[in-house]
Amino acid sequence: MDLKKFYINGQFVEPASFELFDIINPATEESIGKVALGSPEDVDIAVSAAKNAFKKTALLSKQERLDLLETIRENYKKRYNDIAAAIRTEMGAPVKLAEAGQTATGLGHLKTAIQVLAGHEFEYEHGDYIIREEPIGVCGLITPWNWPINQIVSKMAPAFAAGCTVVLKPSEIAPLSAMIIAEIIHESGLPAGMFNLINGSGPVVGEAMSAHNDIDMMSFTGSTRGGIAVASASAKSVKRVSQELGGKSPNIILDDDDFEASISKGVIHVMSNSGQSCNAPTRMLVPKDRHDEALEIAKTITTDIVVGDPINMTSDLGPLVNEVQYQKVQNLINTGVNEGAQLVIGGTGKPDGLSKGFYVKPTVFGHVNNEMTIAREEIFGPVLSIISYNSLEEAIVIANDTDYGLAAYVTGKDTDKALQLARGLRAGQVSINYGSSGPAAPFGGFKQSGNGREKAEWGLGEFLEVKAIMGK
Repeated sequence: MDLKKFYINGQFVEPASFELFDIINPATEESIGKVALGSPEDVDIAVSAAKNAFKKTALLSKQERLDLLETIRENYKKRYNDIAAAIRTEMGAPVKLAEAGQTATGLGHLKTAIQVLAGHEFEYEHGDYIIREEPIGVCGLITPWNWPINQIVSKMAPAFAAGCTVVLKPSEIAPLSAMIIAEIIHESGLPAGMFNLINGSGPVVGEAMSAHNDIDMMSFTGSTRGGIAVASASAKSVKRVSQELGGKSPNIILDDDDFEASISKGVIHVMSNSGQSCNAPTRMLVPKDRHDEALEIAKTITTDIVVGDPINMTSDLGPLVNEVQYQKVQNLINTGVNEGAQLVIGGTGKPDGLSKGFYVKPTVFGHVNNEMTIAREEIFGPVLSIISYNSLEEAIVIANDTDYGLAAYVTGKDTDKALQLARGLRAGQVSINYGSSGPAAPFGGFKQSGNGREKAEWGLGEFLEVKAIMGK
């Protein structure tokens, strides 16, 4: 599992520098290999390859781009099990999540990109004008470790559909699945330089990409802090920046006969992927007079969650991705207790029987107010905060009282009332009764959750420039 080469200009090549970083299996805390970390010189080489390739890719016909995406999709299917095993190993997703959830998203994004491209017109008349949509150019893609393939393909597929070239920097924490993508690209016969992969750290490779004059657009998914760094460095060359950042998503539970089911499903939604999802509904808002009832339901559901080795089919939750993330979550759980929230279940330390691995106890806090740290900061672990509301008007105020605006949820029997509330929530996606967004719904946030949108027509549009031709 030693990833000591990058993929640049259609070849697997040695890095310009040779700093190595341990790849840690979070279930065992042991090194399973090493990944080479790149330098600004590597970025220059990759960007040069992408810039030269753009002269060809910008001229590819729609059918040629469709053929490329179809080929990638077929080769992805052949490596499906390899990708799932890589995700399970590198970031700890349980096997059933790695296979049915994480890996499946890549196929979904490819299928959607193909459908959108097939139906898209890149030149059309608009009144007295001709409108042309053209590929923006060389695109820098920086992706995270929590949904590694989902984020790579949700950026890469529309970039290729537009005719762009890309330089990808996946997370150095979870690089295995990304390298399989490079192998898939290599087998698929794309023009040399259309896809390039450099491993490396954000402060070095990410900074060099963002500041590079020959990168025309940066697409970043990660923390809000990282997004600010990308935007700041990108501003010097006035390049386009599209970002999907953090979240602290509210889940308004309605007072009706579906109350128990609404709470139960909300708990499971938060805990999935060990809480390492930016759109997890981590703030559950419940009617004040049913608050204690909600705590009992949440406790019962959480008790049944199985935390264990990702390779076991019985495991619902695996470990957190690394020790840094583990310590962050432990500290925030302590902060919740110290600030006066009621610890309903879970807490600090590892679950019983798990002495090795970055495992965290699924944790529920009750009697949380919206000013507490655990209600303000993105924890990125299996931790739920339950907050009371006196009226639906107050629930909307509490829900919107956050620096973030990535996702929000309204859950209950009365879908008309839920829809009315959804319209008042300041978030890029609002899910009624945990409806899934899928690969065809626009994904992105308000406020400090970012700007721009991924997926489907909206994702394609991020990689296009619009030209108006007058006086024909």
